[in-house]
Amino acid sequence: MATIIVFFHVLVCFLLLVVILLQSSKGGGLAGAFGGTGGMGAIFGGRGAATFLSKLTVVLAIIFMLSNVVQVFVIRKAGSSKSLIQKEMQKEKGTSAADMLPKIGGESSQSLPQPVPGQQSGNVDSSK
Repeated sequence: MATIIVFFHVLVCFLLLVVILLQSSKGGGLAGAFGGTGGMGAIFGGRGAATFLSKLTVVLAIIFMLSNVVQVFVIRKAGSSKSLIQKEMQKEKGTSAADMLPKIGGESSQSLPQPVPGQQSGNVDSSK
């Protein structure tokens, strides 16, 4: 269901883009590339093309906004209501920051590497 709505939304976006670019502005817009205003005027009348394209733009813009709202509700129902960050915070809610740090001493010291007898710690003089 969500895939169909996303596909419909992308289709509406593409149509809205095309309709906006076809509208003539002061310079003629892309409508001039398709025969200028004369070709569109022959189909829709003198002012009919501009009126039709502006009405179509409004209709597509409303469909675009409604598609956004529908996507929010459908995707929210399809997935869980918590984001990944909220889930991770819920997992770590019982642990404090001190519990996440490595422990020194006690049981954890057994897992730390022990110094080898005969070697001194610190800087080693390599000139010998």
